[in-house]
Amino acid sequence: MNTSVATACVPISLGDRSYSILIGENLLSNPLTWQDLPKASCALIVTNQTIAPLYAPKLRAALESLYSRVIVLSLPDGEVYKTFETLNLIFDQLLGEGADRKTTLFALGGGVIGDMTGFAAACYMRGVPFVQVATTLLAQVDSSVGGKTAINHPLGKNMIGAFYQPERVVCDLDTLQTLAQRELSAGLAEIIKYGPIADMAFMLWIEEHLDALIAKDPVALAYAVQRSCEIKAGVVGADEREGGVRAILNFGHTFGHAIEAGLGFGVWLHGEAVGCGMVMAAHLSQRLGLVELSFVERLTRLISRAGLPTQGPKLGAHVYLEHMRVDKKAQNGQIRFVLIDSPGRAVVMGADDAVVQDVIEQCCL
Repeated sequence: MNTSVATACVPISLGDRSYSILIGENLLSNPLTWQDLPKASCALIVTNQTIAPLYAPKLRAALESLYSRVIVLSLPDGEVYKTFETLNLIFDQLLGEGADRKTTLFALGGGVIGDMTGFAAACYMRGVPFVQVATTLLAQVDSSVGGKTAINHPLGKNMIGAFYQPERVVCDLDTLQTLAQRELSAGLAEIIKYGPIADMAFMLWIEEHLDALIAKDPVALAYAVQRSCEIKAGVVGADEREGGVRAILNFGHTFGHAIEAGLGFGVWLHGEAVGCGMVMAAHLSQRLGLVELSFVERLTRLISRAGLPTQGPKLGAHVYLEHMRVDKKAQNGQIRFVLIDSPGRAVVMGADDAVVQDVIEQCCL
């Protein structure tokens, strides 16, 4: 079987903030990966204690030919550390090193590192360049793309942040081979979401190739990452700051964020919460007469096959509703959900609390 993967380039079209997503193998070590980035004397690689020994030396070696100083900052690993306190460690490092506004930050890791590094780049000296070097499946297909940066607050996920676009996104598929199976499944959730909201042919492809994705087949992973990025690039290019259509990318996230906040950040992985949240959102879509039960069952089977939970924790419907009321899509205190208007097409709309409560109770352990 041919397992070679050609490098792909997916453009994000945002005028003077446009950039490319590079997807391929051996990208960290390839000098071409880092060409044409903003000139600077100093680069700061922000990573975590899990990723640092695996990939920081390789990235540092590649960047040392471009920057006179390459510094590595290794942060604690986990969603629980996506806080002001950890963010401040990045600022401490930048200020301690005398970093100027030309300094380039490299986010080497998954969604937590990418979000925090991007937010730090947006804030430091009112904005310095940064590059996303995504090492998890979830980051490669979702969180590294589109310029959303944030930290968590105890009352809500990603509630403090900024829209700030990177100079480039680098998805080295080799880094996925060291992913734990649980992390891989979490990334599959964000791949699966693109089918119901935008491309049912892609959902069919995922169903047919899920075993290959779980086995980390390079060719299957390459296609899944590229197609996911293509869909997200199209949405982000049309609505950079989530004033309209971009909200559909949050399918499953309103319920999912409530699970994460209700349990305490880090108990469930983000992708696990989103997978379960998609099941709940699909049930709500069916209750509102938008899709047939057969579609809900099909999506639930796929999410379960991916190794993701399909029933939420029994927090109590009032806890879910409380957290969902501070969701960023909420308007005038009304919760707004991304629902499936018909397979392959999403809609953002409200729903009666009583119906939402029934769905929560139906879908929780």
